[in-house]
Order: sequence, then structure tokens, then C-alpha cells
Amino acid sequence: MEPFRVHILGCGSALPTLRHFPSSQVVEVRGKLFLVDCGEGTQIQLRRSRLRFTKISAVFISHPHGDHCFGLIGMLSTFGLLGRTARLTVYATSELIDMTRRQMDVFCRDMDYEVDFREVDTTQQQTIYEDRSLTVETIPLDHRVKCCGYLFREKPTRNNPDLKRAYAYCSDTRYLPTLHERLEGVTTLYHESTYGEDNHLKAEKYYHSTAREAALVARDAGVGQLLLGHYSSRYEDETVLLREAQEVFANSHLTDESSVFDV
Repeated sequence: MEPFRVHILGCGSALPTLRHFPSSQVVEVRGKLFLVDCGEGTQIQLRRSRLRFTKISAVFISHPHGDHCFGLIGMLSTFGLLGRTARLTVYATSELIDMTRRQMDVFCRDMDYEVDFREVDTTQQQTIYEDRSLTVETIPLDHRVKCCGYLFREKPTRNNPDLKRAYAYCSDTRYLPTLHERLEGVTTLYHESTYGEDNHLKAEKYYHSTAREAALVARDAGVGQLLLGHYSSRYEDETVLLREAQEVFANSHLTDESSVFDV
């Protein structure tokens, strides 16, 4: 069976720490690479992962908060310096697209490749990407700004007609009791778990989720495994988050910057 993997490049939240990079990951499907979010330091993590990041064909940004997009303009510039010629498609909100275009006017002149920006509607679940290997859908979320997750569904092949692998990335969001209804057939779910139950009020205030709430979504959706991430900098030991999640959904896992998970 051909690879369908998630490479975690960053799983921290807004405040920088010495333990975690901001949000970023690569979804690898049958030799194709897709970048999901692009926080500061993504290029360094791509180098460390030994992934050929020049092979990235599309970038999916969940929302215009810095810990999810501050690395984007730097990466676009680096692609130009490396002589990239292949088109790069970037999926993002209209606000981030406008901002990035202005930055490119200053920092990314005379590049030999095209950046094809595609606006996403964060209020709708719809297919925004499709090729012979997979489809990618948006997942509406509820955060302080327009925000969506992304659902990668692998297409069956002639040799493997029963393939049902699917990966859902649920970025910053408050707990949504009905979110599981959008995650039918998902085998691996990444759901933000910024806080533990000791900071439940902060989660509600800042439109984030606790690890327990992430586990409730995973349990109700019947997913195969839950990946926790987007940890608040206040937690020097995230095992408290893991324990709270596993009390609800046993097959929960902490992510870190060396994690690679098979979907």
C-alpha cells in the first residue's frame, strides 16, 4: 500500500517556546506533498524532516493568525531563490491572500514560478482540490477569525478498491458538539488541544479546545486515532493533556516535531 502519512513540523501555539515550533505539517499521499499551515520556522523543520519541500504542490492555510502563516512569505521567497518553476497553489482566506500578495510585491519580485491563490469559504464544507489520488475538503470551524480545517480523502485504486484512509486537520476552534458529523470515515484526526480542563474558561474565552473536548470529537466521529497539538506554552509537560484525552478516547497521541503518523 502506498504511503499516506502526516509529518508534524510544528505543534505549538501562538507564543514561541524552546520545545515547539508553531503550527505546520506535511501530508504525504502517494508521493505527493501538501503543506498544511506554515508557521514561523517551517523551512527549518522541512530541512530537518529531509522532505524535498520543493516537491510541495499546494499549501493549505487554516486562518490568518501568525502562528499559522508567518512562515509563508519566507517560503515563497526561498522557492524563488531555489529556481522553482512549477506552479504553487495556495488555499487561504481572502484577507491572507491580499496580505501575501502585498508582501510578494516587496519581497518576491521576478520569480520564475507562479503562485496561484485560491480563496476558501470557511463557512462551507466543500471539495477544493482533486486529483487522481485524493480529494481535499474544507471543514468549517469556529475561531476568532475566519477559520477552517482540511479533510484529505484518499481515492481507491484498481489494486486497492477498498481504500478508505482519510485525514482531518482541525485547526484552531472552540469545541463544536456537531463537528463529528463532518468527519465521517476519517481514520486519523488532528484536533487542536490548546488547554487542559484546568483552563477550560480560557479555552471558551479564546475560542480554543481542551484535550478532553478534542477526544469527545474523536470518540463521537468514530475515528481510528486522535493526534493532539497546538499546545499552550503554559504546559511544560503535555502528558496531562494526553491523560485527559485518553480518559475519553483511548487511542489518543501527543504530537511533537519529530512525529510521523501513518493515516
